[in-house]
Amino acid sequence: MIILPPFYPIVDSAEWVGRLAPLGIELVQLRLKAQPAEVVRREVHAALAVCRWQGVQLVVNDYWQIALDEGADFIHLGQQDLLGADLKAIRGRGMRLGISTHDYAELDRALAASPDYVALGPIYATTRKAMPWAPQGLARIAEWKRLIGDRALVAIGGVTLERAADCFDAGADSIATIGDVTGHADPLARAAAWLTATAAHP
Repeated sequence: MIILPPFYPIVDSAEWVGRLAPLGIELVQLRLKAQPAEVVRREVHAALAVCRWQGVQLVVNDYWQIALDEGADFIHLGQQDLLGADLKAIRGRGMRLGISTHDYAELDRALAASPDYVALGPIYATTRKAMPWAPQGLARIAEWKRLIGDRALVAIGGVTLERAADCFDAGADSIATIGDVTGHADPLARAAAWLTATAAHP
């Protein structure tokens, strides 16, 4: 069982990692979409350099082979990427694995891969990307927590700082945010506020 920090940001560039890492975050997820492999590799390499300097763990989203090559701490897989991922190689390197879920069938597939954590979303409506799923809601957090056993549960999607306490009360171990940090008018202040507000969460 791993213990995730109660809050971590999801960003789309090594530049964001460099801006947020000095604030005291423990974990950051790098999610690059539809980029050439050489761009992804460069971004992952640069992000890892910052993280190692700052003592932050890096989660690489989807690009599991590049994450393995570069030596990231975590790999996070969506359902489509899970189908083609070499889980034996990932485990053989001692990589931590997280998997996204949105419904029962996806949860079954995720649990079959023995992940270290499971992400559930979107908890609330989100405008960050088009979602074919309705908001999961707080009751689904509690249900997922019962179903995944002692694995860590990450709540994601539309979660703002003001909604964080409700997610924790429902059973989330960690909250991953995108728009509430990088889309905020003052991203660094918002990230610092998240760190302060979640510092006491076990």
